[in-house]
Amino acid sequence: MTAQPPPGELPGLDLDRLRAHLDAERPGLVSGPLTGELVQGGRSNLTYLIGDGNDRWVLRRPPLGHVLATAHDMSREFRVMSALAGTRVAVPKTHLLCQDDSVLGAPFYVMEYVPGTVYRAPQQTERLHPQQRVDLSWQLMDVLADLHAIAPDSVGLGEFGRPEGFLERQLRRWSKQLAASHSREIDGIDQLAARLAKSIPGTPRAGIVHGDYRLDNVIVGDDQRISAVLDWEMATVGDPLTDLGLLAVYWEGFSGVEHNPIAKGVGPDYGFPTARQLLGRYAERSGTDLSDMDWYVAFGFFKISVILEGIHYRFIHDQTVGEGFDRVGALVAPLVAQGLATLKEV
Repeated sequence: MTAQPPPGELPGLDLDRLRAHLDAERPGLVSGPLTGELVQGGRSNLTYLIGDGNDRWVLRRPPLGHVLATAHDMSREFRVMSALAGTRVAVPKTHLLCQDDSVLGAPFYVMEYVPGTVYRAPQQTERLHPQQRVDLSWQLMDVLADLHAIAPDSVGLGEFGRPEGFLERQLRRWSKQLAASHSREIDGIDQLAARLAKSIPGTPRAGIVHGDYRLDNVIVGDDQRISAVLDWEMATVGDPLTDLGLLAVYWEGFSGVEHNPIAKGVGPDYGFPTARQLLGRYAERSGTDLSDMDWYVAFGFFKISVILEGIHYRFIHDQTVGEGFDRVGALVAPLVAQGLATLKEV
Protein backbone atom coordinates (compact mmCIF):
# COMPACT_ATOMS: atom_id res chain seq x y z
CA MET A 1 0.00 0.00 0.00
CA THR A 2 1.28 3.47 -0.88
CA ALA A 3 1.91 5.68 2.12
CA GLN A 4 -0.40 8.70 2.28
CA PRO A 5 1.14 12.15 2.78
CA PRO A 6 0.49 13.88 6.11
CA PRO A 7 -2.68 16.03 6.26
CA GLY A 8 -2.20 19.31 4.41
CA GLU A 9 0.72 18.01 2.35
CA LEU A 10 0.82 16.90 -1.26
CA PRO A 11 3.42 14.65 -2.91
CA GLY A 12 5.70 16.77 -5.05
CA LEU A 13 4.25 20.08 -3.88
CA ASP A 14 5.53 21.96 -0.82
CA LEU A 15 3.09 24.85 -0.48
CA ASP A 16 5.28 26.85 1.90
CA ARG A 17 8.29 26.71 -0.42
CA LEU A 18 6.08 27.51 -3.37
CA ARG A 19 4.54 30.53 -1.62
CA ALA A 20 7.97 31.88 -0.70
CA HIS A 21 9.18 31.49 -4.27
CA LEU A 22 6.09 33.16 -5.75
CA ASP A 23 6.35 36.06 -3.30
CA ALA A 24 9.98 36.57 -4.34
CA GLU A 25 9.51 36.18 -8.10
CA ARG A 26 5.93 37.40 -8.60
CA PRO A 27 5.15 39.72 -5.66
CA GLY A 28 1.46 40.43 -5.31
CA LEU A 29 0.30 37.41 -7.30
CA VAL A 30 -0.77 35.49 -4.19
CA SER A 31 -2.85 37.26 -1.55
CA GLY A 32 -3.56 34.53 1.01
CA PRO A 33 -2.51 31.10 2.30
CA LEU A 34 -2.06 28.59 -0.50
CA THR A 35 -4.06 25.39 -0.82
CA GLY A 36 -3.55 22.69 -3.39
CA GLU A 37 -4.90 19.46 -4.84
CA LEU A 38 -3.54 16.95 -7.31
CA VAL A 39 -5.60 16.95 -10.49
CA GLN A 40 -6.29 13.50 -11.87
CA GLY A 41 -6.16 12.70 -15.57
CA GLY A 42 -2.61 13.06 -16.87
CA ARG A 43 -0.34 9.98 -17.08
CA SER A 44 2.85 11.94 -17.51
CA ASN A 45 3.53 15.28 -15.86
CA LEU A 46 1.82 16.02 -12.55
CA THR A 47 -0.82 18.75 -12.49
CA TYR A 48 -1.96 20.56 -9.35
CA LEU A 49 -4.72 23.09 -8.78
CA ILE A 50 -3.56 25.74 -6.29
CA GLY A 51 -5.42 28.70 -4.83
CA ASP A 52 -5.31 31.46 -2.24
CA GLY A 53 -9.05 31.81 -1.53
CA ASN A 54 -9.47 34.47 -4.20
CA ASP A 55 -7.69 33.18 -7.30
CA ARG A 56 -6.68 29.79 -8.65
CA TRP A 57 -3.76 28.65 -10.77
CA VAL A 58 -2.39 25.42 -12.22
CA LEU A 59 1.10 24.11 -11.47
CA ARG A 60 2.80 21.49 -13.66
CA ARG A 61 5.91 19.49 -12.76
CA PRO A 62 7.54 16.17 -13.83
CA PRO A 63 6.56 12.87 -12.19
CA LEU A 64 7.91 12.10 -8.73
CA GLY A 65 11.34 10.48 -8.73
CA HIS A 66 11.97 11.50 -12.32
CA VAL A 67 15.63 12.13 -13.09
CA LEU A 68 15.77 12.61 -16.88
CA ALA A 69 14.65 16.22 -17.22
CA THR A 70 14.79 16.16 -21.02
CA ALA A 71 11.87 13.70 -21.12
CA HIS A 72 9.59 16.08 -19.20
CA ASP A 73 10.83 19.49 -20.24
CA MET A 74 8.82 22.10 -18.35
CA SER A 75 10.43 24.93 -20.27
CA ARG A 76 9.11 23.50 -23.54
CA GLU A 77 5.45 23.72 -22.53
CA PHE A 78 5.99 27.09 -20.88
CA ARG A 79 7.77 28.53 -23.90
CA VAL A 80 5.22 27.51 -26.52
CA MET A 81 2.21 28.66 -24.46
CA SER A 82 3.92 31.97 -23.71
CA ALA A 83 4.66 32.40 -27.42
CA LEU A 84 1.06 31.70 -28.44
CA ALA A 85 -0.45 34.22 -26.02
CA GLY A 86 -2.42 36.77 -28.01
CA THR A 87 -2.79 34.58 -31.10
CA ARG A 88 -6.00 32.96 -32.36
CA VAL A 89 -5.04 29.79 -30.48
CA ALA A 90 -6.33 30.06 -26.91
CA VAL A 91 -3.83 28.94 -24.27
CA PRO A 92 -3.65 29.50 -20.50
CA LYS A 93 -1.71 32.60 -19.47
CA THR A 94 1.71 31.63 -18.13
CA HIS A 95 2.92 33.24 -14.90
CA LEU A 96 6.24 31.71 -13.89
CA LEU A 97 8.80 29.09 -14.89
CA CYS A 98 11.13 27.75 -12.19
CA GLN A 99 14.08 25.55 -13.17
CA ASP A 100 15.62 25.59 -9.69
CA ASP A 101 15.18 22.08 -8.25
CA SER A 102 15.68 23.37 -4.70
CA VAL A 103 12.15 24.82 -4.61
CA LEU A 104 10.02 21.73 -5.29
CA GLY A 105 12.62 19.11 -6.16
CA ALA A 106 12.07 19.50 -9.91
CA PRO A 107 11.42 22.22 -12.49
CA PHE A 108 7.85 23.51 -12.62
CA TYR A 109 5.71 26.26 -14.03
CA VAL A 110 2.56 28.09 -12.94
CA MET A 111 -0.17 29.08 -15.35
CA GLU A 112 -3.67 30.48 -15.35
CA TYR A 113 -6.55 28.23 -14.29
CA VAL A 114 -9.08 28.00 -17.13
CA PRO A 115 -12.51 26.73 -16.03
CA GLY A 116 -14.38 24.30 -18.22
CA THR A 117 -14.69 20.65 -19.19
CA VAL A 118 -12.11 18.26 -20.62
CA TYR A 119 -14.00 15.55 -22.51
CA ARG A 120 -12.06 12.38 -21.74
CA ALA A 121 -14.67 9.60 -21.81
CA PRO A 122 -17.89 8.41 -23.49
CA GLN A 123 -19.82 9.12 -20.28
CA GLN A 124 -19.07 12.81 -20.86
CA THR A 125 -19.54 13.17 -24.61
CA GLU A 126 -22.84 11.26 -24.59
CA ARG A 127 -24.36 14.19 -22.66
CA LEU A 128 -23.74 16.52 -25.61
CA HIS A 129 -26.59 17.23 -28.02
CA PRO A 130 -26.02 16.05 -31.63
CA GLN A 131 -25.46 19.59 -32.91
CA GLN A 132 -23.06 20.30 -30.05
CA ARG A 133 -20.96 17.33 -31.13
CA VAL A 134 -20.79 18.64 -34.69
CA ASP A 135 -20.02 22.21 -33.62
CA LEU A 136 -17.31 21.07 -31.23
CA SER A 137 -15.72 18.94 -33.95
CA TRP A 138 -15.56 21.89 -36.36
CA GLN A 139 -14.06 24.07 -33.65
CA LEU A 140 -11.40 21.47 -32.97
CA MET A 141 -10.32 21.55 -36.59
CA ASP A 142 -10.53 25.33 -36.89
CA VAL A 143 -8.24 25.78 -33.89
CA LEU A 144 -5.75 23.31 -35.36
CA ALA A 145 -5.82 25.13 -38.70
CA ASP A 146 -5.24 28.42 -36.86
CA LEU A 147 -2.25 26.91 -35.04
CA HIS A 148 -0.69 25.62 -38.24
CA ALA A 149 -1.23 29.01 -39.94
CA ILE A 150 1.02 30.78 -37.43
CA ALA A 151 4.50 31.43 -38.80
CA PRO A 152 6.90 30.11 -36.12
CA ASP A 153 9.23 33.11 -36.58
CA SER A 154 6.37 35.53 -35.94
CA VAL A 155 5.96 34.30 -32.35
CA GLY A 156 9.61 33.66 -31.55
CA LEU A 157 9.55 29.92 -32.26
CA GLY A 158 11.69 29.91 -35.37
CA GLU A 159 14.39 27.83 -33.62
CA PHE A 160 11.93 25.65 -31.70
CA GLY A 161 12.46 22.60 -33.91
CA ARG A 162 14.25 21.28 -37.00
CA PRO A 163 11.81 21.00 -39.91
CA GLU A 164 14.40 19.50 -42.29
CA GLY A 165 14.19 15.71 -42.15
CA PHE A 166 11.38 15.89 -39.59
CA LEU A 167 9.39 12.92 -40.87
CA GLU A 168 12.47 10.72 -41.24
CA ARG A 169 13.51 11.49 -37.65
CA GLN A 170 10.01 10.83 -36.38
CA LEU A 171 9.89 7.42 -38.04
CA ARG A 172 13.35 6.51 -36.69
CA ARG A 173 12.38 7.66 -33.22
CA TRP A 174 9.25 5.53 -33.01
CA SER A 175 11.00 2.54 -34.59
CA LYS A 176 13.60 2.74 -31.80
CA GLN A 177 10.80 2.95 -29.25
CA LEU A 178 9.30 -0.21 -30.72
CA ALA A 179 12.63 -2.03 -30.49
CA ALA A 180 12.96 -0.99 -26.85
CA SER A 181 9.54 -2.50 -26.07
CA HIS A 182 10.03 -5.78 -27.94
CA SER A 183 8.48 -8.71 -26.08
CA ARG A 184 6.54 -10.56 -28.81
CA GLU A 185 6.06 -10.75 -32.56
CA ILE A 186 3.45 -8.35 -33.93
CA ASP A 187 2.15 -9.35 -37.33
CA GLY A 188 2.74 -6.63 -39.91
CA ILE A 189 4.37 -3.95 -37.79
CA ASP A 190 7.81 -4.25 -39.40
CA GLN A 191 6.16 -4.22 -42.81
CA LEU A 192 4.26 -1.05 -41.86
CA ALA A 193 7.46 0.67 -40.75
CA ALA A 194 9.25 -0.37 -43.96
CA ARG A 195 6.44 0.85 -46.20
CA LEU A 196 6.31 4.16 -44.35
CA ALA A 197 10.06 4.59 -44.79
CA LYS A 198 9.81 3.97 -48.55
CA SER A 199 7.06 6.54 -49.13
CA ILE A 200 7.88 9.52 -46.90
CA PRO A 201 6.22 12.58 -48.46
CA GLY A 202 7.92 15.91 -48.86
CA THR A 203 6.91 18.45 -46.21
CA PRO A 204 5.34 21.40 -48.09
CA ARG A 205 5.84 23.85 -45.22
CA ALA A 206 6.95 23.93 -41.61
CA GLY A 207 4.57 24.87 -38.85
CA ILE A 208 4.02 24.62 -35.12
CA VAL A 209 3.11 21.02 -34.31
CA HIS A 210 1.19 20.29 -31.11
CA GLY A 211 2.24 16.65 -31.12
CA ASP A 212 -0.76 15.17 -29.29
CA TYR A 213 -3.77 17.15 -30.50
CA ARG A 214 -7.16 15.65 -29.66
CA LEU A 215 -10.42 16.53 -27.94
CA ASP A 216 -9.26 15.53 -24.46
CA ASN A 217 -6.36 17.99 -24.68
CA VAL A 218 -8.57 21.06 -24.91
CA ILE A 219 -10.80 22.80 -22.35
CA VAL A 220 -14.39 23.51 -23.39
CA GLY A 221 -16.19 26.34 -21.59
CA ASP A 222 -19.82 26.46 -20.48
CA ASP A 223 -20.60 28.20 -23.78
CA GLN A 224 -19.31 25.09 -25.59
CA ARG A 225 -16.40 27.05 -27.04
CA ILE A 226 -12.81 25.82 -26.85
CA SER A 227 -11.24 28.09 -24.25
CA ALA A 228 -7.72 26.63 -24.04
CA VAL A 229 -5.43 24.07 -25.69
CA LEU A 230 -3.38 22.06 -23.18
CA ASP A 231 -0.50 19.55 -22.98
CA TRP A 232 2.17 21.07 -25.22
CA GLU A 233 5.01 18.84 -23.94
CA MET A 234 5.49 17.25 -27.40
CA ALA A 235 5.22 20.51 -29.36
CA THR A 236 7.84 21.35 -31.96
CA VAL A 237 8.26 22.93 -35.38
CA GLY A 238 7.85 20.37 -38.13
CA ASP A 239 5.25 18.92 -40.49
CA PRO A 240 1.77 20.07 -39.36
CA LEU A 241 0.03 17.17 -41.08
CA THR A 242 1.37 14.79 -38.42
CA ASP A 243 -1.15 16.40 -36.04
CA LEU A 244 -3.94 15.58 -38.48
CA GLY A 245 -2.89 11.96 -38.97
CA LEU A 246 -2.70 11.27 -35.25
CA LEU A 247 -6.02 12.99 -34.58
CA ALA A 248 -7.72 10.89 -37.28
CA VAL A 249 -6.54 7.68 -35.60
CA TYR A 250 -7.62 8.74 -32.13
CA TRP A 251 -10.94 9.88 -33.61
CA GLU A 252 -11.91 6.81 -35.59
CA GLY A 253 -9.13 4.22 -35.51
CA PHE A 254 -10.62 2.35 -32.55
CA SER A 255 -14.08 2.11 -34.10
CA GLY A 256 -15.67 -1.26 -33.45
CA VAL A 257 -13.05 -2.36 -30.91
CA GLU A 258 -14.84 -4.02 -28.02
CA HIS A 259 -13.84 -3.34 -24.40
CA ASN A 260 -11.53 -0.54 -25.49
CA PRO A 261 -9.81 0.63 -22.28
CA ILE A 262 -8.77 3.96 -23.81
CA ALA A 263 -12.08 4.94 -25.43
CA LYS A 264 -12.48 8.73 -25.60
CA GLY A 265 -16.11 8.90 -26.71
CA VAL A 266 -15.45 10.55 -30.08
CA GLY A 267 -15.93 9.59 -33.72
CA PRO A 268 -19.01 8.44 -35.65
CA ASP A 269 -19.69 5.64 -33.15
CA TYR A 270 -20.57 8.38 -30.66
CA GLY A 271 -22.48 10.69 -32.97
CA PHE A 272 -19.56 12.85 -34.07
CA PRO A 273 -18.56 13.53 -37.70
CA THR A 274 -16.23 11.07 -39.42
CA ALA A 275 -12.48 11.55 -39.61
CA ARG A 276 -12.84 12.21 -43.35
CA GLN A 277 -15.27 15.03 -42.58
CA LEU A 278 -12.83 16.48 -40.05
CA LEU A 279 -10.07 16.48 -42.66
CA GLY A 280 -12.43 18.14 -45.12
CA ARG A 281 -13.14 20.89 -42.61
CA TYR A 282 -9.41 21.43 -42.05
CA ALA A 283 -8.71 21.56 -45.79
CA GLU A 284 -11.51 24.06 -46.32
CA ARG A 285 -10.34 26.26 -43.45
CA SER A 286 -6.61 26.11 -44.25
CA GLY A 287 -6.50 25.62 -48.02
CA THR A 288 -4.03 22.76 -47.46
CA ASP A 289 -3.52 19.98 -50.01
CA LEU A 290 -4.25 16.69 -48.23
CA SER A 291 -3.50 14.36 -51.13
CA ASP A 292 -0.73 12.63 -49.11
CA MET A 293 -2.92 12.23 -46.04
CA ASP A 294 -2.92 8.42 -46.19
CA TRP A 295 0.77 8.40 -45.22
CA TYR A 296 0.16 10.60 -42.19
CA VAL A 297 -2.79 8.53 -41.01
CA ALA A 298 -0.78 5.32 -41.45
CA PHE A 299 2.06 6.89 -39.48
CA GLY A 300 -0.48 7.80 -36.80
CA PHE A 301 -1.49 4.13 -36.59
CA PHE A 302 2.19 3.15 -36.31
CA LYS A 303 2.91 5.71 -33.60
CA ILE A 304 -0.09 4.76 -31.45
CA SER A 305 0.69 1.06 -31.94
CA VAL A 306 4.20 1.66 -30.59
CA ILE A 307 2.85 3.66 -27.64
CA LEU A 308 0.38 0.90 -26.74
CA GLU A 309 3.02 -1.80 -27.18
CA GLY A 310 5.17 0.11 -24.70
CA ILE A 311 2.29 0.12 -22.22
CA HIS A 312 1.80 -3.61 -22.80
CA TYR A 313 5.52 -4.22 -22.25
CA ARG A 314 5.46 -2.35 -18.93
CA PHE A 315 2.30 -4.21 -17.88
CA ILE A 316 3.71 -7.70 -18.47
CA HIS A 317 6.87 -6.70 -16.60
CA ASP A 318 4.87 -5.38 -13.62
CA GLN A 319 6.05 -1.84 -14.27
CA THR A 320 2.64 -0.20 -14.40
CA VAL A 321 -0.56 -0.28 -12.40
CA GLY A 322 -4.15 0.70 -13.09
CA GLU A 323 -7.32 -0.59 -14.69
CA GLY A 324 -7.46 -1.62 -18.34
CA PHE A 325 -3.74 -2.13 -18.93
CA ASP A 326 -4.28 -5.88 -19.29
CA ARG A 327 -6.37 -5.22 -22.42
CA VAL A 328 -4.07 -2.73 -24.14
CA GLY A 329 -1.89 -5.37 -25.81
CA ALA A 330 -4.85 -6.73 -27.76
CA LEU A 331 -5.34 -3.37 -29.47
CA VAL A 332 -1.95 -3.30 -31.21
CA ALA A 333 -2.41 -5.87 -34.01
CA PRO A 334 -5.76 -4.41 -35.21
CA LEU A 335 -4.22 -0.93 -35.33
CA VAL A 336 -1.24 -2.19 -37.35
CA ALA A 337 -3.62 -3.88 -39.78
CA GLN A 338 -5.50 -0.62 -40.25
CA GLY A 339 -2.24 1.20 -40.83
CA LEU A 340 -1.28 -1.23 -43.57
CA ALA A 341 -4.74 -0.99 -45.13
CA THR A 342 -4.52 2.84 -45.11
CA LEU A 343 -1.09 3.07 -46.73
CA LYS A 344 -1.05 2.40 -50.44
CA GLU A 345 1.27 -0.43 -51.54
CA VAL A 346 4.74 0.80 -52.48
